[in-house]
Amino acid sequence: MTEPIKIVARGDIEPVADVSGRPVPRGWTDWLVLFLRVMSVVIMLKGLYHWAVVCGFMGPHDGFLDMSTSAQSATVFFAIIDLVAAVGLWLAAPWGAVVWLTSSVSMVVIDVFFPQVYGEAILVVVVELLLILAYLFLAIMAAREHPP
Repeated sequence: MTEPIKIVARGDIEPVADVSGRPVPRGWTDWLVLFLRVMSVVIMLKGLYHWAVVCGFMGPHDGFLDMSTSAQSATVFFAIIDLVAAVGLWLAAPWGAVVWLTSSVSMVVIDVFFPQVYGEAILVVVVELLLILAYLFLAIMAAREHPP
């Protein structure tokens, strides 16, 4: 026999949100999500910059069509992958970080091993590597918060 449905009066429900006014402690997971959201905005702006180069609004004075084939290919690659990564990072989806890491490592490889594409950009390499290390640190610390 089934049990009857219990009707709960309004005063019997515990509050869902903390309304006590006390500061809520932030864990590593919260810092990781904040980092992913900030990186999402940065990567989206980077992807839009590459699209602006493709469309001719920004970039070299000669225009996109006068760029070398390798520079055109890299620009189109980053225009697409950066926007895909931005969506994944904003959603804090696991695939977003993978796509972003692919984009970052690709940018480092292009700048280090193929300087003829975008020129030697040591600052870009250093920033990309620091961001990757920051992500790995936050991801490891967040994983330690939630043991299996």
